[in-house]
Amino acid sequence: MISVILPTYDREVYLERSIASVLGQRHPCDELIVVDDGSTDATVSVIERLAADSPVPIRLIRQENRGAAAARNTGIRAARGQWLAFLDSDDWWLPGKLGLQVTAMIANPRMLISHTREVWFRRGRRVNQKKKHDPPGGDIFLASLSMCVVGMSTVMARRELFERYGLFDETLPCCEDYDLWLRVGCREPFLLVPEPLIGKDGGREDQLSVIHRLGMDVHRIRSLCNLIDADCLDTGQHRAAVAELVRKCTIYGQGCIKHGRLEEGLRYQRLAQQYQIQPGPIS
Repeated sequence: MISVILPTYDREVYLERSIASVLGQRHPCDELIVVDDGSTDATVSVIERLAADSPVPIRLIRQENRGAAAARNTGIRAARGQWLAFLDSDDWWLPGKLGLQVTAMIANPRMLISHTREVWFRRGRRVNQKKKHDPPGGDIFLASLSMCVVGMSTVMARRELFERYGLFDETLPCCEDYDLWLRVGCREPFLLVPEPLIGKDGGREDQLSVIHRLGMDVHRIRSLCNLIDADCLDTGQHRAAVAELVRKCTIYGQGCIKHGRLEEGLRYQRLAQQYQIQPGPIS
């Protein structure tokens, strides 16, 4: 059974396209869970209209606004399926997405999670991705340290993954996917389905990556600190994580000092020094 989890907040303009792309899959899901994270627009009306004659059961869950991580976690807890697929409400799937992905995961029964490539658009026009945005497969841990390399709307995971590694960190206003993929990636390989199966439209002011663009590394630094402190990394992973943490703290700290935030900048420089002198794991 496949459950699709679609969190949304004030996205009535894009929501119908996203939901239509789920209902139009050649390999249908068994349920679509839409978590309305406290929308103030006509989101609920859009969902109810589409659910009225949907070939797939659409379950609407409403909650107060708590952020993307909390909305996804609500969907995970409510899902009945053993296969969980995620779609952000301003993205959309190509018709073969679910079928290709579930077939790939059945063929690789030890894999707990898979992701795909994406097609990017900016203001309606297709744009080419830089080489650094080409998603990796297998052991993605090192590639995941500098930035998030797994698109949220590309992910399909077995329920066991969340039972083993936990849910999204609801205290993070953004970068919650970066945080979880690091926790998973230090122990599990990621199956890459190499086809571009997701449409993604970027460059809008309402997107979290734009809203938090000036402070995203603050949340990544916090995730790295939590990961290192959890003592779950092997020697090589620990060394690489500390190096990336020091790099991010140094760059962010210098930026704070340059823009007149001396105390904040010095705090991040001290944090970098603190982790540089910490011993690594024994094994």
